Amino acid sequence: FQVIYDLKSRLRNHRAVVPPLRGIGFQYGFNQQQVDPWVQYWTEQYDFKQREKFLNKFPQYKTNIQGLDIHFIWVKSGWVPAGVTCVPLLMMHGWPGSVREFYEAIPLLTTPTDGVVFELVVPSLPGYGFSDGAVRPGMGPAQIGVVLKNLMNRLGYKKFYIQGGDWGAIVGNAMATMYQKEVLGLHSNQLIIMDSGTEVQTLITGVMAAMQLQSNEFDPILSAVVEETGYMHILATKPDTVGIGLSDSPVGLMAFILEKFSTWTHLEDRSLKDGGLSLHFTRDQLIDNLMIYWITNCITTSSRLYAEAFSNAYRALGIDEFPTEVPTWKLEAENENIFVQEVNMKKFPNLMGITRTAAGGHFLAFELPKIFAQDVFKGVKAFRKFHEDNKNCKC
Repeated sequence: FQVIYDLKSRLRNHRAVVPPLRGIGFQYGFNQQQVDPWVQYWTEQYDFKQREKFLNKFPQYKTNIQGLDIHFIWVKSGWVPAGVTCVPLLMMHGWPGSVREFYEAIPLLTTPTDGVVFELVVPSLPGYGFSDGAVRPGMGPAQIGVVLKNLMNRLGYKKFYIQGGDWGAIVGNAMATMYQKEVLGLHSNQLIIMDSGTEVQTLITGVMAAMQLQSNEFDPILSAVVEETGYMHILATKPDTVGIGLSDSPVGLMAFILEKFSTWTHLEDRSLKDGGLSLHFTRDQLIDNLMIYWITNCITTSSRLYAEAFSNAYRALGIDEFPTEVPTWKLEAENENIFVQEVNMKKFPNLMGITRTAAGGHFLAFELPKIFAQDVFKGVKAFRKFHEDNKNCKC
């Protein structure tokens, strides 16, 4: 438990922070007045032993794929009632999340619903959590997709469904493009297309679904882009520099990550003193995720994915210039911070449906697991009907 002793020592002895400006919530980032309450809770009230037991509640494994030890949760189906079909689902997280995002949704997805139950494979993406990071440049979303396709094959799944958000959605897009015979359906709560044109479009017009690009709305959109995408430019260019500081200070890591859980869950919560964190998550939930980043020292390796994905070498692959015939379902949370307009859906000619929620943000499985799980079932039901109608496979 030396790592816990070291963590508590760093938390207790952190340098005093500069006071926030008067009347400010999270508009300038994580509010300094929130530092001490969070540090106090993490140090004195967060039950490390109980949380460790909680985080180990699902079966977890490691296997070596292409030289990388890949960590994954694997919830296999036990006894399946008559009339219920068990189908494999690969679920992928993003940044600055982890497999922890899915803990509340896993029991819901492994409960038979409408004649279907899922056998879940939930990996830590390479460079995240307990999965190894690459040792040389080039591990972008498509390359991660190759690793995870091989993981699914190793586990005995020749064909499978995919669910992803954030980087998990981008990896899912790549897999659905490269492996159109193996991927039975792609359910995504963030259908991001990363060709050069839509990267610029997303950067300029994205941010919030409610902010459509109209002439009279350009100024607030541009303002929001300037205020909320700075992290992306840093991580896409110099992830190792910021990683040095964040891997040395748990308080810095906490502020950097929790600020994203505030603004990406509900942008308007920036005006609140605590960033609205207490409205959507418990402290234990958020610290669980922080613990995964701190214990594994993965903030640098996870952040490198931005640099790889935005590199000239990766864009030269042109993954999103090719359409995919894989049936797709889009889950669009009301407060999602990135909005892909309908014009970009030409990549997905078999877009089966779009669900627009009346609540929730970027971390939907974490924030509203019931809504998330219900929509996954809904999407897979549509995928199965698509295959049945097209006689493509027995799935």
